[in-house]
Amino acid sequence: MTIRGYYHIMRPVNAVMAGLAVALAYLLATGTLLPPVILGFIIVFLITGAGNTINDYFDLPIDRINRPERPIPSGMVTQQGALLFAGLLFLSGIGLSLFTNPIGIFFAVFNSLLLVAYAAKLKTTPLAGNVMIAYLSGSIFLFGGGLAGLSGLFNNLVIASITFFAMMAREIMKDAEDIPGDKAKGAKTFPILYGVRTATLMAVVSALVAVLVSLYPYRRWGIWYLAGIIPVDMVILYASYQAFRCRDPDCIKKSRATSLIKYGMFASLIVFTIAAVFLTG
Repeated sequence: MTIRGYYHIMRPVNAVMAGLAVALAYLLATGTLLPPVILGFIIVFLITGAGNTINDYFDLPIDRINRPERPIPSGMVTQQGALLFAGLLFLSGIGLSLFTNPIGIFFAVFNSLLLVAYAAKLKTTPLAGNVMIAYLSGSIFLFGGGLAGLSGLFNNLVIASITFFAMMAREIMKDAEDIPGDKAKGAKTFPILYGVRTATLMAVVSALVAVLVSLYPYRRWGIWYLAGIIPVDMVILYASYQAFRCRDPDCIKKSRATSLIKYGMFASLIVFTIAAVFLTG
């Protein structure tokens, strides 16, 4: 057991990125960055790190084969040590949330429970795992806005919805392109059970909803917002079209649809940030 092992099992880069998303969420909700952002960053960093750790705890049988270099199968962290460490991180994040408000406490507790449920069971449940990842991604913006109260949470409903539906589309497409590997592991993902065609159709519908919702903030930010978001929407629509044309996993992988959606989501965050800073009256 080493400190380095516990550091790596948290996947600190992912945890930091989640924490930074809270800062962006607060900025989008309020147009400012105030001290609550620091506390929100730490809470999300700790709970995200806990989620990554508990995920590795439950994934040990698979990681022994596919990822033997990870902290638990490599011996840097014991399985029991990972469980205790995850519990400490969860409790620390939830404990700090008590210094926020009821919205912050709710998301800290609820999302912690979902992360455990996802790692233990929902990851291998068709579609439920995809929904969970999409929700957890979108809920960061609800948590960050909620640090400013109900008004902040409502201000971020749109971007949370966009994130949810775009992530749903990407997660389903990822499962579709991963069919060969998932079949070899005995997984029963949605595309394996219902086919690539049905999966890509669901992904396309989710992407279309994300694009339609992304137009709503025009009412808040005006024509300059549309000028920024429409090119991003075109990238997401193009990625969806490319995936929809496919009938097999290899085609989806070659289409780079999942990467294009990821780039589109990142670009949309840039557009939202610029709009929040320069177009908020």
